[in-house]
Amino acid sequence: MSSAPPVAWHALPPEEALATLSVEATGLDQRDAEARLRRYGPNALPEAPRQHPLLRFLAHFNSVLIYFLIGAALVALLLNHGIDAAVILAVVLVNAVVGFIQEGKAEEALGAIQDMIAPHAMVLRSGERRVVAVPDLVPGDIVLLEAGDRVPADIRLLRARGLLIDEAALTGESVAAEKHQTLIAADAGIADQSNMAFSGTLVAAGQATGLVVETGSHTQIGRISGMLKAVEVGKTPLVRQIDDFARLMTWSVLAGAVVLFLFAVLARGFHWIDALIAIVALSVGVVPEGLPAVITITLAIGVQRMAARQAVIRRLPAVETLGATSVICTDKTGTLTRNEMTVRHLLLPGGDLHVSGSGYAPTGAISAAEGGDDAEALADAAPILRCGLLCNDALLRQADDGWTVQGDPMEGALVALAMKAGLSADHVRDEWPRIDEIPFDAAYRFMATLHRAPDGSSAIFVKGAPEALLAMTGADVAAWDARLSAAADRGERLLGFAVKRITGAPDRIGFDDLKSGVELLGLMGFIDPPRDEARQAIAQCRSAGIAVKMITGDHVGTAIAIARQLALDDDPQAMSGAEVEALDDEALAARVRDVDVFARSSPEHKLRIVRALQSHGLVVAMTGDGVNDAPSLKQADVGTAMGIKGTEAAKEAAEMVLLDDNFASIVAAVREGRTVYDNIRKVISWTLPTNGGETLAVVIAIIAGFALPMTATQILWINLVLTVTLGLVLAFEPTEPGTMERRPRAAGAPLLSPFLLWRIMLVSVLMGAMALGIFFYAQHVGHDIDTARTMVVNMLIVGEIFYLFNVRFLHMRSLTLRGAMGTPIVLAAIVAVVIAQLLFTYARFMHDIFDSRPLSLTDGLIIIGLGAAMFAVLELEKLAAHRLAWFEDI
Repeated sequence: MSSAPPVAWHALPPEEALATLSVEATGLDQRDAEARLRRYGPNALPEAPRQHPLLRFLAHFNSVLIYFLIGAALVALLLNHGIDAAVILAVVLVNAVVGFIQEGKAEEALGAIQDMIAPHAMVLRSGERRVVAVPDLVPGDIVLLEAGDRVPADIRLLRARGLLIDEAALTGESVAAEKHQTLIAADAGIADQSNMAFSGTLVAAGQATGLVVETGSHTQIGRISGMLKAVEVGKTPLVRQIDDFARLMTWSVLAGAVVLFLFAVLARGFHWIDALIAIVALSVGVVPEGLPAVITITLAIGVQRMAARQAVIRRLPAVETLGATSVICTDKTGTLTRNEMTVRHLLLPGGDLHVSGSGYAPTGAISAAEGGDDAEALADAAPILRCGLLCNDALLRQADDGWTVQGDPMEGALVALAMKAGLSADHVRDEWPRIDEIPFDAAYRFMATLHRAPDGSSAIFVKGAPEALLAMTGADVAAWDARLSAAADRGERLLGFAVKRITGAPDRIGFDDLKSGVELLGLMGFIDPPRDEARQAIAQCRSAGIAVKMITGDHVGTAIAIARQLALDDDPQAMSGAEVEALDDEALAARVRDVDVFARSSPEHKLRIVRALQSHGLVVAMTGDGVNDAPSLKQADVGTAMGIKGTEAAKEAAEMVLLDDNFASIVAAVREGRTVYDNIRKVISWTLPTNGGETLAVVIAIIAGFALPMTATQILWINLVLTVTLGLVLAFEPTEPGTMERRPRAAGAPLLSPFLLWRIMLVSVLMGAMALGIFFYAQHVGHDIDTARTMVVNMLIVGEIFYLFNVRFLHMRSLTLRGAMGTPIVLAAIVAVVIAQLLFTYARFMHDIFDSRPLSLTDGLIIIGLGAAMFAVLELEKLAAHRLAWFEDI
């Protein structure tokens, strides 16, 4: 924007504000909008400054262990141990490079998902409603707001109905501010500008149309803060746990290293320089300093995989929690069903009519239900068809891939129904112009619109929940009960329609206008068929021990009918919202696990249901889309917002956003969450024995007083080779077979189960025993000490390769064709390790650096045979653990 003093938009009449920005009431055309976008720039606040890559790289050297290693390298260099110093520094450098790359990948993965959930706004352009990405908004755009939306820019309200906006982010006021379109004094403060909606605030109730007057850093919140953080990403509890573990282990190893150093020098007569270099190298091998970085990249990979399955993770802790999900609470419409509403029956006071066709395509016909006259049926339906078309904000558009609805799906179905009857939506709406309306709100459960009739009279059309309209019109509820129950048994969702005819020409309506004189036109029964993929996903949940609870605003009969079609349970049990209200928290907790369907539920009921389930120690994933769902989404362990129909308030309260609003995507995310958790445990289960085996062999040698089975540089070589190859591949492992057939893990389950702790100790002992065994064998057959040590290094590397294949499957045997083939990244890493070991063993320049020696074919076969034997032993141990049920949780 220009540097001119800011305009007091709140002091301008709507017409003058429009004229100031050179825009008509129908909005900008696309060409003008694009020109303004180039002029004003995107409607976005400056991004938070990122740490310079060099500083981020140097941060990886900021640890006690690295300082110790660098100091030891300098000491080695001063004492003319140049090769040892070079290898130590190489290990330090490689660890920093690997950590830097992994951290960059994690940031990239988390940054990429922000674009996937970028908010959108509904605008008028050339008189048509369009969905526009918030960054593409420009001054002069006309924006439509409704409850649950986040205000996308600073907006001068042109028209407001029942509008309440939560401005706590800007003014600190905890009570939502009432808004209107009338003029405000020019000297009014921000909190008093009640005809303005400010960027970043939340619409709590009502509807409005407004003119965008300021965007980006020129908005009020932009001027105050300079930036707006959409998502906060912090360390997860798991990563903090790993960090604490690494620090504890580092200090423990350093303390042990001092004791071992003193013992080696004083008790065993090692030269202090040799002992120092050996202990330092051993410390590098023992401490898994790269483990937190590997854990982080494992989580980031899980985030990317979930995004590919239409589930965007907004906060990393959700990745961990998803693996333990034991209950999924989901709404019905659009999540379990297709959200392609179709009117199937018209329930008129004089009888029922049937409607053919499906989806939003306006093809089909209205016919008498029991063989009556179809023309007469169409005439009887005319008033309710008109009501459905006029008390309606949806538009039906034909695109290349079929008919689509812009707006509410049920309202789109009403437009399609009117078109089936031969009505033109545009023509009827032009004949009956809308003058005013009462927007729909869950508090009173109806919508009303005031229209001017072609003859100059007026009419108020009302649509809403059947109970609300039956009560409003004074209809005989008992006379309708049987028809309502029959529709519910068919799985139909019902909507009521009414009209009040007015002789005058009022320009406003209120609730008092609906207290009398309202005539019931009838009800409509809508169907929304279940998604095939949702049915399959629910079957997966049942096999995985995950309970699925449907929470819907529909009638009990309707909800039960859909639950049966989805096979939610063999005999699904239901509870109504009224029954939930009648129970205290303790009584609700006692019943909640046995109920599959909660019908006629409000957002407040959702919150109570989540808390009741959590009282049993269950991990709950909850879906929601409205502003009133935010409390239950925050309360749930994994709040899940709908990406299509969800409000910005719901998305911000959630840990996960479903881009396709599909229940199957939740189940796919749970599957990926279990995979991520498994892969983290695989990384730890492989890393710790890797370090433990070589440590055990060297410590025993020092204590027993015989020659070290490896030199310091050889220990460092093993750490170097494994860190940059096999240490990373387990993060990319695909889902194990049978993952969704296991019971959910307990929320407080330790990262390492008793079986995995046993496995780490067992493999460490086996690795150490094989290293010492091959060392003594080599000396027994006459090999010199350098050849013996070369065999030990190769033995440990080969052992780790075989163990990698074993640990790839925690819950099944690895001796299968799939297990032997591995994945491309596993095979690539093994090829890299093999090439490195061939160079280590046979390249002359490596002999000079590491004191390695060539090995014979027989020596190589013995080493490979021992590795295969260890693999077989571990496979037998895994099989025995499963069959004998040594440990319930692997």
